[in-house]
Amino acid sequence: MTIAPKAMPKYDGEHDGEDDCGHDKMRVSLIFEAAGPMTTVQDLGRYGAQRMGIPPSGALDPVSLRLANALVGNPQGTAGLELRFLGPKIRIEGGPVRIASVGTYAPIDILEPTPVRIPSGRSVLLADGQVFRIGGIPDTSCSYLAFSGTFDLAPLFESMATFQASRLGGLDGRAIQDGDRIDLIVDEPPLGPDRMLMRSFEWDDRAPIRIVPGPQADYFTQEAFETLLSEPYEISRMSSRMALRLEGAPLDHAKGFNIPSDGVVNGSIQVPGNKMPIILMVDRQTTGGYPKIATVISADLPRLGRALPGQKLRFAAVEVEEAEEIRRRMESDIQSLIDAIGSTSSTVEDMNSVLMRQNLISGAISASGQDG
Repeated sequence: MTIAPKAMPKYDGEHDGEDDCGHDKMRVSLIFEAAGPMTTVQDLGRYGAQRMGIPPSGALDPVSLRLANALVGNPQGTAGLELRFLGPKIRIEGGPVRIASVGTYAPIDILEPTPVRIPSGRSVLLADGQVFRIGGIPDTSCSYLAFSGTFDLAPLFESMATFQASRLGGLDGRAIQDGDRIDLIVDEPPLGPDRMLMRSFEWDDRAPIRIVPGPQADYFTQEAFETLLSEPYEISRMSSRMALRLEGAPLDHAKGFNIPSDGVVNGSIQVPGNKMPIILMVDRQTTGGYPKIATVISADLPRLGRALPGQKLRFAAVEVEEAEEIRRRMESDIQSLIDAIGSTSSTVEDMNSVLMRQNLISGAISASGQDG
């Protein structure tokens, strides 16, 4: 196994003025030779606008976006690309720019000028003219691609998150299309070695989704709660970024299925007249007129964001205090992953050490080495 060290390319991006400290800003362009079917600009969401009917939107799996940003040296909430089911093919104009993909096993394939495959969970520095793609994404409903720098797009309520239903945010409020161009503003050329996660964030897809009682819990029979906690539900193919529609055992209402519209949150579980639960997600409406039997705890929302149609879910009830402690532990784990990010190695000996720490290999040898 040999890993050639990479020379630092000359910065070819356009100058775009200076930042507040007098440093030159650079402009790098992303040319989408193929966009992928559902690629959008997303960050950690838009807050403070629900009173005007604008939902938070943002990443379905904010954990992976935060980790991808950490790999390229961005603040964790910087906007990146959310990829769903099939990634894009992108040409770099200007550069260099550092990129990283997190959330899927699908690698980054650098196509030009020299084919190279970069695993998910590590960054790579690309120069002017290089082309890369991410192919099929079969293991999750969403993954994230981060770039060193900030998209040159106008924020709305301090967020670039795309909300397609109202054509807000992102690139003209829509999914990216073939031939589109997005510019990056880079404060300074990305220097130093590429970086890698020393381990992946651990998703336990077999564990139940944890819930707390909803604001209209009294609108349901006791049997409805018992059913929700004991029966499996399957994610419908009619699901979207707005909501996960579930199929399974019906949940009976005790007081009817209409209420005066009131506020909803990410993870609210509504039950309309057909008695099938609906979990509201990031592009949800801001109010709803169906009773809400339960709310998914915030720590489990990224797992739901990653869930695929046809996947089966089970639910488990927890107390609010327990939900808060679960979230604190999750945040601690995320920060530990970020704090442990290491530089990628350019020698067999160093890479051997890294892979062994991740329990990926038991040893490695150099093909060019000689017996003593």
